[in-house]
Amino acid sequence: MARIAYVNGRYCDLRDAAVNIEDRGYQFSDGVYEVCEIRNGSLVDLPRHMARLKRSLSEIRIAMPMGEAALAAVMHEVVRRNRVHYGLIYLQITRGVAHRDHAFPSPAVKPSLTITAKSLNFEKNQAMAAKGIAVITVPENRWPRVDIKSVSLLPNVLAKQQAKEQGAYEAWFVGSDGCVTEGSSSNAWIVTKAGTVVTRSAESGILPGITRAVLMEVLAALQIRLEERPFTAAEAHEAAEAFVTASTQIVMPVVKIDGKPVGTGAPGPIALKLRDHFHGFSSFS
Repeated sequence: MARIAYVNGRYCDLRDAAVNIEDRGYQFSDGVYEVCEIRNGSLVDLPRHMARLKRSLSEIRIAMPMGEAALAAVMHEVVRRNRVHYGLIYLQITRGVAHRDHAFPSPAVKPSLTITAKSLNFEKNQAMAAKGIAVITVPENRWPRVDIKSVSLLPNVLAKQQAKEQGAYEAWFVGSDGCVTEGSSSNAWIVTKAGTVVTRSAESGILPGITRAVLMEVLAALQIRLEERPFTAAEAHEAAEAFVTASTQIVMPVVKIDGKPVGTGAPGPIALKLRDHFHGFSSFS
């Protein structure tokens, strides 16, 4: 079955989907995006994703291309047309098409909107969680406004590729203070030997992950102690457990950092417990 994309008001075969070469997303990375998990054909935590999308757009002064209800309807239609039971939906909004000039177009142009959806392998994801992943650490080299879910992801791409070349799945950025900020496509967490879950505060320096926010509720309900504070790469190496969170990875145990085993070198009980309970606290639409 051919995949279907939504491009600026039109549903079309993915092979025919295209945007203007002068779209500012292509020319300047002048846009934002969201990725939402699809589970049992439903969008997971859509209201949270929509709120973050609107915030990102506001921060770079791009208008919503349509009302929230209409956008949600288009997203559901893309899922339906692609018959995705388990997978992800990708939404991108850019400032629009205009002659190349760094300043905003004047008068303003209509934002560009593209949406795609694809199926993922649930069994493969579960197998990865049962085995755990390896991460490496790399120097933090991104712009300060990583709280905006911008399509400008070149440092993240290079970090992810470096991880791949070293036989790892993810890369954790480490600031000049020696503290981990986040992963190239995930939030970073550790579990201390005392059983306390630790992750950096979302006030600055990281993207406020949707999975991260839901997991806070899971931790509270399970009465697992949480500390929002920086942790160093050295502390991560000595942790009892580590894991990452992201929309399609949920809670993914980390069993190796920079080639060194974390804890027992196997997925930890707290990470696995959080993964098992996660969707009980998610919303579905």
